[in-house]
Amino acid sequence: MASQHDDGLSRRFWVEKPPSMVRERKSWTPSSIVLAMSGVTLMGTGLYFLFLRPPLLPEDIRYMAVPAAQFDALLRPKLELWLTHVFRVMGGYVFATGVLMLTLAVTAFRDHQNGAAIGCLIGGAASIGWMAVVNFMIDSDFKWVLLAMALLWAASLALFWTEKPKHVRL
Repeated sequence: MASQHDDGLSRRFWVEKPPSMVRERKSWTPSSIVLAMSGVTLMGTGLYFLFLRPPLLPEDIRYMAVPAAQFDALLRPKLELWLTHVFRVMGGYVFATGVLMLTLAVTAFRDHQNGAAIGCLIGGAASIGWMAVVNFMIDSDFKWVLLAMALLWAASLALFWTEKPKHVRL
């Protein structure tokens, strides 16, 4: 039964998709679930950098090894202003990386496309993988949290390569 606002256009332009174009709904694989979790953790980290992270943490000042009086007088004011901008940009990029990782988990990774795993490998290594490495290099207070995030990403890849899909798409 047509509604009072139906002028027949919706029925005239409705075209059934042929069976070859109908997308089969894929179930969630363990690898896609873990990758989605990794994306969500990156999104949370990005939000932290955007809205909550102070420009300078105690570990930042310790790393510079400058006497407190000298640091407060000469460096702190300009450095805090500059770092606020730096961390907002970084937060946006980390959040965006998380969104892309989550999107990948829901789409091509979930469909078990090998290209998705290659993109995840490169993107994850360049983002959370490298972030974890650098935080160990500078002996950050957050190195273990970042390592856990990197291991979550790596676990999604390990699961992907050990899962046996019904068919492999390139």
